[in-house]
Amino acid sequence: MSQKIAELLSRLEKRLDRSAIVSAEEAGPRYREDPDGKDGAPPAIVLRPRMTGEVSDILRLCNEAGQRLVVQGGRTGLAGAARIQPGEAVLSLERMTAVAAPDREAAPIVAEAGAPLQMVQDAADAAGLLFGVDIGARGTATVGGNVATNAGGIRVLRYGMYRAQVLGLEAVLADGSVLTSLKGLPKDNSGYDLNQLFIGSEGTLGVVTRACLRLHPKPATEVNAFCAVPSLDAAIALLAQLRQKLGPLLSAYEVNLAPLYGAMIAGMEAPAPLPVGSPVYVLAEIQGSEPDRDGDRFAAVLMQAVEDGLIDNVVASQSPREFRALWAVREEANRFLFSIAGLISVDVSIPLAKMATFLRETEAAIKAVDPSADIYVFGHLGDGNLHYQVRTVDPAAAYGIIYRGVAAAGGGVSAEHGIGLDKKEWLHLVRSDAEIAAMRRLKAAFDPNNILNAGRIFNLAPG
Repeated sequence: MSQKIAELLSRLEKRLDRSAIVSAEEAGPRYREDPDGKDGAPPAIVLRPRMTGEVSDILRLCNEAGQRLVVQGGRTGLAGAARIQPGEAVLSLERMTAVAAPDREAAPIVAEAGAPLQMVQDAADAAGLLFGVDIGARGTATVGGNVATNAGGIRVLRYGMYRAQVLGLEAVLADGSVLTSLKGLPKDNSGYDLNQLFIGSEGTLGVVTRACLRLHPKPATEVNAFCAVPSLDAAIALLAQLRQKLGPLLSAYEVNLAPLYGAMIAGMEAPAPLPVGSPVYVLAEIQGSEPDRDGDRFAAVLMQAVEDGLIDNVVASQSPREFRALWAVREEANRFLFSIAGLISVDVSIPLAKMATFLRETEAAIKAVDPSADIYVFGHLGDGNLHYQVRTVDPAAAYGIIYRGVAAAGGGVSAEHGIGLDKKEWLHLVRSDAEIAAMRRLKAAFDPNNILNAGRIFNLAPG
């Protein structure tokens, strides 16, 4: 243990309980593990506060000592923001898991940063309400991490990104200052909205400790349909038709491109909902408040799409069990892809008008470098977010091809996973020098000693 860490611990031990301080030896591999397999360095120390005041003490003392910290929640991020770099201490919010009972009248809920997303969903459900964000890692991904990455998920089409769910935040700055704005007011133009600065900042500007989140009425109707469609153009046209005919009833619109569907259902325990062979599969969902009408409206639009040649085959849920079964097919894509060793995974957003060209040109360029490459694509077509996976002998070339293609299409190199450590070399493709310089000025103003998640998103220029 270095002298700096020893001196820091002597000060922290006066303010924290014994369980809040974990040595590198006691921590083991747990805090180093990364879902992408790029495990981090051993932590200098792991600090596990129970409350905001303790977070404030930790940050103030680390700032005074010049000790860098990496902030961790559920460690499910896929861009390396929570991966430990040499010399960093870990600030883990895993003990801050309280979720208050929702306010049924105003429909907000206050949750601590370490609470898993599913705890918020369950609390909302128990109150007859709905939280609008859902992601596959719901049982592990935490509120603080969701805020820090501006998480998206499957229902952005209906409810928006995580930013749209945030009514207020409590955050601790690098010097230990606590900013608390948890009133939950739908309207408050009293000066700068500082909350927005922390959403999507990946822990580089401050540590979110609590969030006041918006809840929505629980839908009385939930119906989904799994469709085989003849092309990506048909899938985009079907999306436009569903939006036009159903409006806000349409809550999710997921796409799965060949050969992924055929590859993944081979290992499924449940039977496939539709035969293999179509180039594109779509999962569409509606949520509504009129059970007597909503399902019929959805079915009518789907049948019209069949007649128009936009759908070749379709199966719609007729019960909650069938509804869950069709969503299980969507989540099977994650299980299948995580089982493939050496797969590179890219999370990008592409304008719908450019998507077909992007996919065609990117695949051709990757195959020109590695003819044996396997390419798997799925994602949230309703908001232009694709998850693009490649198994190739030349990952570096594939990354370059994909991200340059994204930039040429006017897209974003990160749709919902953030930039972290892994994507910062590509940030300049989609953000101007002036934008990155402005980000650096914000970082320098909020964290002048660069102790919080240093090197994530971008590197600070010398001086």
